[in-house]
Amino acid sequence: MKYAVQWVRSLLFNLSMYVAMPIYAIVYLPWAMFSPYGALAACHAYARYVIWTANWMVGIKSEVRGTPPTGEALVAAKHQSFLDILMIFDAIPHGKFIMKAILLYAPILGQYAYRIGCIPVNRGKRGAAIAKMLADVAKGDKLPGQLVIYSQGTRLAPGVKRPYKVGTAVLYEQMNQTCYPVATNAGVFWPRRGVYRKPGVAVVEFLEPIPPGLSRDEFLTRLETEVETASERLLDEAGFVRSAE
Repeated sequence: MKYAVQWVRSLLFNLSMYVAMPIYAIVYLPWAMFSPYGALAACHAYARYVIWTANWMVGIKSEVRGTPPTGEALVAAKHQSFLDILMIFDAIPHGKFIMKAILLYAPILGQYAYRIGCIPVNRGKRGAAIAKMLADVAKGDKLPGQLVIYSQGTRLAPGVKRPYKVGTAVLYEQMNQTCYPVATNAGVFWPRRGVYRKPGVAVVEFLEPIPPGLSRDEFLTRLETEVETASERLLDEAGFVRSAE
């Protein structure tokens, strides 16, 4: 019975989340059309709405630990859930994500993502896209901010292992900026698929920043070790039970 009630609450929460998206998009549209700050404000407002409703509708409390960057930086994060996207974005002043180019054609999401400076990339052309972004920021054509990349390349269920992609190290080298690793356990409470949302405390943790100047191998080894170690600790804290190997 308890599971059934939580499932219904989860369904209602999911519906409210999808209904709210076009409402926020329409309300902020006049400002967003003329200024990227309007699009940024809309995305922040929507992220805060989802985080707030997740708390009282399905019992998922959100906690951000560590010190998020406020200036230009690279954010290399663990990705388990749509929730960790929202929590990271809400914690930084001007987050922009590396995203698949096809997402530009997604209604609402694609248009607002482009306006806030997200980087659409095609396979094999990330380097050119990042170089253009850095040039545009330097010229003042685009707002500076925090570029978020998911180092394993995709969203993974808690406990699933996958190597960290060298693209993050190439990006770190190309940008020559401080990198902020981010660990999470959000997938325990908000899984990749399905309706059900589990009550608990979802955490994203900004770890000790990695300064620029390391070699690719040194950077990638440090990033993977620190993020995976911290994420495993957060999973244990959440009471996650790993499957027997």
